[in-house]
Amino acid sequence: MRKRRIIYFILYLLIIPIGLATRKQPQWFPAFIAEYGGDALWAAMFVFLFRAIWPRPALWRVAFYSYLLTVTIEVSELYHAPWIDNIRRTFLGKMLLGWGFLWSDLVCYLTGIIFAWLIATLVDKYTSK
Repeated sequence: MRKRRIIYFILYLLIIPIGLATRKQPQWFPAFIAEYGGDALWAAMFVFLFRAIWPRPALWRVAFYSYLLTVTIEVSELYHAPWIDNIRRTFLGKMLLGWGFLWSDLVCYLTGIIFAWLIATLVDKYTSK
């Protein structure tokens, strides 16, 4: 179990700079990836983080709750009050809470969750021995 946690934590740490690069250095990526990849990787990041913390629950549960969290955060972007907008103006607040609701983000999140699920399936398979 420890090996599995370490692998997931490494995946979590690796996905962050790649996702940030899609925003800060979009010229490094094909236009489609630069536009939507960060959102997909953001969702995948939660799967890897939650799997590192909770490696035993069924993978579908981790994926489901990760998607539920990302959708909840996206819907929260419809709410604008001074206190939460002040948080969103910070770098960390913007990265975690976003700013404006987009339907396309829900598709990106699902894509990222499926991507992470596929990787997690392989990690679980090869660390269960």
